[in-house]
Amino acid sequence: MTFDEKLSAVWILIQESPLTGISITLLAYVLAMYLYKKSDYKPILSPFITSMIVVVSVLLITGISYENYFAGGKFIHFLLGPATVALAIPLYHQLHRIKQLFFPIMITLVASVFIGSLSAIGIADLFGASLETQISLAPKSVTTPVAMGISEQIGGIVSLSAGLAATTGVLGGVIGLKIFSLIGVTDDRYRGFAMGLTSHGLGTAVAFQESNTMGAFSGLGMALASFTTAFMLPWLLSLLAII
Repeated sequence: MTFDEKLSAVWILIQESPLTGISITLLAYVLAMYLYKKSDYKPILSPFITSMIVVVSVLLITGISYENYFAGGKFIHFLLGPATVALAIPLYHQLHRIKQLFFPIMITLVASVFIGSLSAIGIADLFGASLETQISLAPKSVTTPVAMGISEQIGGIVSLSAGLAATTGVLGGVIGLKIFSLIGVTDDRYRGFAMGLTSHGLGTAVAFQESNTMGAFSGLGMALASFTTAFMLPWLLSLLAII
């Protein structure tokens, strides 16, 4: 076997090894966190955004397929579940406040699901988007794995829904706090719940940087929005004869 053939064989082994996906993910995160801290925690340099750009760039440059990358990346992806469950801890500490706001929370939740989904569909329709694209937009405000599941259930384009959900989270994390300041909303309970309803995971991460109260209410909003959207959206679209 020639040197070039040996080098090619080693490169193929690296591309297909699960350790490659794990290494790329961890190195991207370390770099993203470094830049995030250096920027004094500016949302535009959130680790979610930076690490995503780094991972995509590395895969494109090296030619590593997403399937080979995810063979290792899935082990880190698995930790998303326990991390989400861990949000229950600060939520429990705010339980007394949540009980006091039970009815406003429920009213806001239902209004958010209806308005968020139908406004996205209406705007897409106004600009001439196909029905499939309109449906894919509907679950944009819930966390990405849930948005993908809902999109598949209602006949949307799963990859498009995933990208739109991620983009929604990024935009909410970047401009959410500025909007609250602009309209004079200062109560961390209201700010957090609104962030969770509209910007899911990334919004919740930004909320926790502000305060535990804001983070807990954001986690509550994220969880309730995911559950309610998954339950109500297919029924709502069927009622309106959209699907």
